[in-house]
Amino acid sequence: MKTCVSHARLAALPLALAAAFPVFAQSSASPQLKETVVTATRTERPVGEVVADVTIIDREVIERSGAVGLVDVLARVPGIEITRNGGTASNSSVFVRGGENRHTAVLIDGVRVDAQTTSGGTSWNAIPLAQIERIEIVRGPTSAVYGSDAVAGVIQIFTKKGQGPFAPVVSMGYGSHHTRRMDFSASGSVNAFDYSFGVSEGSSKGFNARPIAGQNPDADGYKSSSANAKLGLQLAPNQRLQATVLQSRVDSQYDSGLTRDYRRIGRLQTAGLQLQSQWTDRYSTSVGVSQGTDEGEEVIGAAFDQTKIKNLLWQNEYKIGPHLLSATVEERESEFLLTTAPRIERVKSQSGLGLGYAWSEGAHTVQLNTRHDKDSEFGGKSTGSAAYAIALSPQWKLSASAGTSFRVPTLYQRFSQYGVTTLRPESGRSAEIGLKYAQGSSEFGVVAYQNKVSNLLTFLSGASATACPRPAVGCYSNTAQAQYDGVTFSAAGKAGRFGLYGSLDIQNPRDVSLNKQLARRARHHATLGADTRIEGWTLAADLLLSGKRFDTVANTTVLPGYGLLNVSASTALSKEWKLLAKLDNLTDRIYQTASGYAMAGRTAYVGVTWAPL
Repeated sequence: MKTCVSHARLAALPLALAAAFPVFAQSSASPQLKETVVTATRTERPVGEVVADVTIIDREVIERSGAVGLVDVLARVPGIEITRNGGTASNSSVFVRGGENRHTAVLIDGVRVDAQTTSGGTSWNAIPLAQIERIEIVRGPTSAVYGSDAVAGVIQIFTKKGQGPFAPVVSMGYGSHHTRRMDFSASGSVNAFDYSFGVSEGSSKGFNARPIAGQNPDADGYKSSSANAKLGLQLAPNQRLQATVLQSRVDSQYDSGLTRDYRRIGRLQTAGLQLQSQWTDRYSTSVGVSQGTDEGEEVIGAAFDQTKIKNLLWQNEYKIGPHLLSATVEERESEFLLTTAPRIERVKSQSGLGLGYAWSEGAHTVQLNTRHDKDSEFGGKSTGSAAYAIALSPQWKLSASAGTSFRVPTLYQRFSQYGVTTLRPESGRSAEIGLKYAQGSSEFGVVAYQNKVSNLLTFLSGASATACPRPAVGCYSNTAQAQYDGVTFSAAGKAGRFGLYGSLDIQNPRDVSLNKQLARRARHHATLGADTRIEGWTLAADLLLSGKRFDTVANTTVLPGYGLLNVSASTALSKEWKLLAKLDNLTDRIYQTASGYAMAGRTAYVGVTWAPL
């Protein structure tokens, strides 16, 4: 039976967070807060000197969640919604502050990953969770730092860096739908050399992801494998050379007819080489070359697509007291191959020059960035951002920022059978204001934002496709104007023996040209969580709530709201062994994030980890 979440219940959450806040002020260290962040400015900065709205997730939080897929971890982050066409390995989308999936720039160890297919964006299901050590999420446009794509935010994934003696870790688990996981990793360092590597395998028989008439009623499972390595060499006290590689393969089943068992094999590969140099106390540089490859192969029909992103990055920083000047030169080349008719084999490039200024002294923090990109298809595009924060007291900080952004159309959107060669880049203009409290581990924050995007790309079909080159099949068009308004509340801390956290998003992502709510995004969504320790066990529960959404831009198909309760228990069996047991969707709610696609009901998972000291 489907469940709806009332707007009144969701709207009451800010009051609940505010009521709990005085209790949070007595808590101790938070597991999610780290001292530095890289992604906000592309260089390592103390968290207190970063104005951007940032969330950091470390390996401890990932392991405690017991999640199988990356998007399951992101679904618990303030300001983020997810959709999925079925199980863990199926096509997934991540909406940051209501923005489109393609509006978030994604990097793995500094390597850009993206796909030039359909609407663009990252193949989230192909990023292996087992290889992730840390996730940094920056909400808000950052094109002035990263160029195209960062219209709604940036998510960067980091794999583990080796240090200390050889340290192996083995994890294995089994769960509902015959889900199996096996992970092995090891890390360490010897003199000036450090290393980290890992391999993982997983599989699941799955469930029927498309339980509607005319579709194959079989279970839709997957098989996955991945491997990664990170090698570092300290060439001199102030010079470090680092190489990273990651490879992932996902063979997933899906339904697209009554009898056939359709399968898609997705591959994700990243490789990067970086030299970091501290030339003087004031001047430092970083030079990096990288390549990210996203491939998809249809087993039936033999269709194949491939996107390669080659990147060259040269960063410079110069410090003058509390002032930091930066200059970035970036060259990016995107290659796209599609074997279906009409065959596409094209290359495009972007050259970017970025300048930055940061100042943090006393109660004041300033961050200014400007960047000019020259695209081989669309010419020049300039973006900028300005951010300011003031510490009202040692605990309270007030911030404000504004910026511009853009995203160029994919090569598929321009040259496929649905393509229009005259498409224009999407262009954004945003502003936000935030208030945050932090004392010890106690955290409370509220951020209000508005992001206006012109020339939003949509797909025209049916009666609206009369202006398309081929009206019978439809086409992509810059017909929409979008506005993403919202407020995000968040809090975390302790109340007695319980660790507590929660967030509430009240948003209005809409197509202002049609006065319609954007598809598959709710006006309200929230997360509440708690954990405690009892007799050597860590017990945790979280509640994910979402209001109703519409499956289509026309707002004709309603996806009811839902609430999901997840619980877990973990304990140390010995100094080297840990046990985790979890139940997701405890009440077995039936719900959908995309019309016609089932989501998993109640599922169980049990895993053990061996990590010798």
